[in-house]
Amino acid sequence: MHANSFKDLEVYKLARQLSLEIFEETKSFPKEEMYSLTDQIRRSSRSVGAQLAEAWSKRRYIKHFVSKLTDADGEQQETQHWIETACDCCYLTNKQSQDWLNRYSSVGKMLNSMINKADSFCGKQD
Repeated sequence: MHANSFKDLEVYKLARQLSLEIFEETKSFPKEEMYSLTDQIRRSSRSVGAQLAEAWSKRRYIKHFVSKLTDADGEQQETQHWIETACDCCYLTNKQSQDWLNRYSSVGKMLNSMINKADSFCGKQD
């Protein structure tokens, strides 16, 4: 299926769902983590979708498109780091942590697939 918007991309939908789940779960993190771990994991998880939206707007320029997708991949990897940190601090269960890590790994694979097939997304825009 041809995507007419970044909102049509499965990777965007998954990234957005994950950021919402992280937002909800981090409400229970200790107050002393509000300006460190809580803020960091929320920011990086939200940034994945934002970088995808920016990438979509840069499709006319393949290097810009790939650069933004690379930024999105960096943000998903940073989010994985914060998930592991939250698990280490016993704020997340191993099960929850592993579920999110697996799903973020899928996001990374989808982003890398888009990077490898950037030509099919870029070029003349309608």
